[in-house]
Amino acid sequence: MNTEVTTYFPELENIQKAASTIKEVSMVTPLMNSIRYSRMYDANVLLKREDLQRVRSYKIRGAFNKISSLTKEQLAKGVVCASAGNHAQGVAFACHHLGIQGTIYMPSVTPKQKVEQTQMFGGEYVKIVLEGDTFDDASRAAKELCIKEEKTFVHPFDDPKTIEGQGTIGLEVFKQTDDPIDYIFVAIGGGGLASGLCGAMKALSPKTKIIGVEPKGAPSMLTSIQRNKNTEIFDIDKFIDGAAVQKVGDLNFDICKSHLSDMITVPEGLVCQTILDLYNRDAIVVEPAGALTLAALAFYKDKIKGKNVVCIVSGSNNDITRTAEIKERALLFADLKHYFIVRFPQRAGALKQFVGEILGPNDDITHFEYSKKSSRENGPAVVGIELKDKNDLQPLISRMKKHNFFGDYLNDKPDLFQFLV
Repeated sequence: MNTEVTTYFPELENIQKAASTIKEVSMVTPLMNSIRYSRMYDANVLLKREDLQRVRSYKIRGAFNKISSLTKEQLAKGVVCASAGNHAQGVAFACHHLGIQGTIYMPSVTPKQKVEQTQMFGGEYVKIVLEGDTFDDASRAAKELCIKEEKTFVHPFDDPKTIEGQGTIGLEVFKQTDDPIDYIFVAIGGGGLASGLCGAMKALSPKTKIIGVEPKGAPSMLTSIQRNKNTEIFDIDKFIDGAAVQKVGDLNFDICKSHLSDMITVPEGLVCQTILDLYNRDAIVVEPAGALTLAALAFYKDKIKGKNVVCIVSGSNNDITRTAEIKERALLFADLKHYFIVRFPQRAGALKQFVGEILGPNDDITHFEYSKKSSRENGPAVVGIELKDKNDLQPLISRMKKHNFFGDYLNDKPDLFQFLV
């Protein structure tokens, strides 16, 4: 990583002051050993359970620290924020706790669960406005309101007070283990948490390697570091909503490019499988961004063997209605779910033949769309098939081609896939 000096860096003294400020609203979350992940990677894997905060994410730390730093005049005029969900809940909780008015902008695609939780935490002290398709759209609208009505913008990551508030996690982690920490894995959206951790750990544990983790479909920090310039990405995958931003913070970029040990990306499908595993095997509910750090361990398995590793589990604000999509993405990533255009002969018994002779004994049809065209010899259908073993795919395709059922394979044609499925 680049080692040039940044114009702003979160100092330990300021992070300690933030810890004193936020203690009335932010709990000291547990640092728990994960037996399963420790055995899987032959390492001591510890989970910093920020999903157990009252607002179910670490965002309360930075939001409350920032708002608490405002003058009486600023508080009287009210605050404004933009958020994909977790920062919004932190700001809403702070507004209710301090008795001040807040306007919260959220992207229109924000899961309903996060919108409802934000309103619940803020009550009569907050107004929620859904604006645009991304965090960046909501942020632009929020800043316009601040200028128009002279309100204070509470930035989710690109602000010293926010960064210092998030850095309090580092203070807690350092106190909660007597063992030297070799690695900390931290999810990066805008970079506020990673920046705060860099400040705390540089002072307390300078040998600790901090690894930033982004979704593969939204690599804003990685792209910026590679280009040595804070770069906006216009086409991002918004699925991991808590870590999908088009542009990271300027302060955060400067800190992370200089002080992160590495910056990696993780496929969304692997994150989805991690979410399912955490729920089914560990009884831990996480949102997509909360699973990023644990999914990232697969890419570091050789380096972390025998090491002390901390993964920040950043939040648990997951909407149960997303479960079907999470399972679908996990199966697609594992090469166990496949979509085809199948050309059925328009004769009686064609479907029976397909099920009896084409499908393998462990294959399952999970999606089927068919429209009969009487004037055609063959009728196309969109068929989704779930396999038990990914090695069954090529034999399945061979049988489809041999019996003239094969039309096209859709998994590797994203535009057509989105249109038809």
